[in-house]
Amino acid sequence: MIWTVWDQWVERTDLPAMLTETSVEMQDRQGTLMRAFAVENGRIRLAVTQGTVDSTLTDMLIAYEDKRYYRHNGVDVWAMMRAAVQAAFHGRVVSGGSTLTMQTARLLENSGTGSLRGKLRQMRLAWALERTLSKADILHLYLQHAPYGGRFEGVRSATHVWFGKEPTRLSPSEAALLVALPQSPENRRPDRHPNAARMARDRVLERIGAAQVMSDVPRAMRPLPRLAPHLADALRIEQLNQTRFVTTLHAPVQKQMETMVRMHAADQAVGDSVALMVVDHHNGAVLARVGATDYSDAHGALGFVDMTRAKRSPGSTLKPLIYGLGFDRGLAHPDTIFADRPTRFGRYAPQNFDGQFRGDVTARTALAQSLNIPPVALTDRLGPQRLMASLRAFGAEPVLPGGKPGLAIALGGIGLSLEDLAKVYAGLAQLGRAVSINDQRLGETQTDQVIAPRAAWQVGDILRGIVPPAGSQGGLAYKTGTSYGHRDAWAFGYDGRHVIGVWIGRPDGTPVPGAFGADHAAPLLFEAFGRLKPELDPPPPPPPDTLIVTTADLPAPLRRFGPAQPNASGPVVSFPPDGAVLEDADTMVKVEGGHLPLTVLLNGAPITSGLRQRTLSVDLTSPGFSNIAVIDASGRSARVAVELRP
Repeated sequence: MIWTVWDQWVERTDLPAMLTETSVEMQDRQGTLMRAFAVENGRIRLAVTQGTVDSTLTDMLIAYEDKRYYRHNGVDVWAMMRAAVQAAFHGRVVSGGSTLTMQTARLLENSGTGSLRGKLRQMRLAWALERTLSKADILHLYLQHAPYGGRFEGVRSATHVWFGKEPTRLSPSEAALLVALPQSPENRRPDRHPNAARMARDRVLERIGAAQVMSDVPRAMRPLPRLAPHLADALRIEQLNQTRFVTTLHAPVQKQMETMVRMHAADQAVGDSVALMVVDHHNGAVLARVGATDYSDAHGALGFVDMTRAKRSPGSTLKPLIYGLGFDRGLAHPDTIFADRPTRFGRYAPQNFDGQFRGDVTARTALAQSLNIPPVALTDRLGPQRLMASLRAFGAEPVLPGGKPGLAIALGGIGLSLEDLAKVYAGLAQLGRAVSINDQRLGETQTDQVIAPRAAWQVGDILRGIVPPAGSQGGLAYKTGTSYGHRDAWAFGYDGRHVIGVWIGRPDGTPVPGAFGADHAAPLLFEAFGRLKPELDPPPPPPPDTLIVTTADLPAPLRRFGPAQPNASGPVVSFPPDGAVLEDADTMVKVEGGHLPLTVLLNGAPITSGLRQRTLSVDLTSPGFSNIAVIDASGRSARVAVELRP
């Protein structure tokens, strides 16, 4: 009868919520904690996964707190009787009678232990928990809710703030401190009461028969990591129901880059900020993303604004893409001569940054010196829409101030973010293929060939030849840029594996007097590569169809870049027509007019010369756009652009 009444009484127990809220976390690719958000009342309660806590701790906890844990049904009657006898004999509490299950019940209900009524409630709840959960589940709940001082609950929170690590591997000394702390978390806090903490730890070691240790207890709480805060906040807002974000970031690299940026801030004027991204262009993984100098409004820099995503003028950083498109379309070669002299394009009359002109220069020199007339001339021939289409094909999302692209976009008259430009440079590093850049999952280089591998390699070859900042090692393909009014200073660089982009400016868009990409952003770029790895990864070899010759050895139309001229008496490509969309890679080219022999070029690379007939079978090597050019014996030429469907 008594048994039945007790059984029904336990069965009717109202169980508390056991799916307690845990902190939202952001982790790096290896599971390293990078950011944790507080739960109710500002508490930090990191989620504890079963099987990830060192057995040294769980074995010690059971041995010290509840030796018969696996044999009782929630309440250890013998332990309670022993505690009562000892208390009566000594006139004070010598040992507790609460089991781990009862302590878990108290933690779940956040109830005290002083009253008889409270103790009975814990016993009833302990019996009910044992009927509902396994011993492993109950132990997991204890490790999830146990208090360890301050606002930190759960063993993962404790090991991070006291030892700076996960609870997967603990020394006996560390485990003993974690056993002792929950019994009196404030009175035994090592940072405030080190003697009490040490004595409590030593009692645990003594009771279980472990060897005593001479080491001291931690004297300060370690701050939880707060890496990549802009990304953490963005992910939390974008995915409200997610509790754990595993990113592609690498915590050591992120920490290195944030430290470097903060050190750079010491030399900055009030209001200046820095943003930086590190990307593995082989798989699109973002290794580091620094949105501002500091995640605060200190220094007047609006540090809460993520400048890796903000749209800004790219200055000269688009010039490598423009030349790549020109090389791809057969309009120019790195050793093609351009005229750098005052030129008007309708109403638009661009000038170089220093107001000087250099006369005849090769494309290689023009890009290395960041001259303005040649890339504008190329954009005029290509068409601004083609440049816009290429940006989007690489994954960028450009913003046009006036809605319609003009030639000014070649020199920065467009809005692009640091992330947008990182995608463009990652594509150049991947020999013209678009790269899917992502913070949360490893992507793959896409099959979309935006520009020919040959053209992308030629651009990289030029950028690797640019003189590095003083004291920096050469070999990095890099380009700098400065927007109008010194509002933005840029530097982007890549080697055989990584792309790094740097932006310096003010989030509110006000000018930074004297700020130049070459003088300010480039040294930071090279320092970032130095912190990332000891040596640069080698670049890829030139593709087989790369034409590596001097200006004098180029086909006549490629020796000098000039305006398009009507071809009245020269050769005409009668088939395929300009703009044709082809299904077969093997294409018959037919030429009319002009003087034999003929030279035929595919995407700027000669495929035959001395041709004394007017038909030729041309193999379009890959899907996408191709440019077929024909040059007759008098140097007159004709071109058609065709598209091969995949």
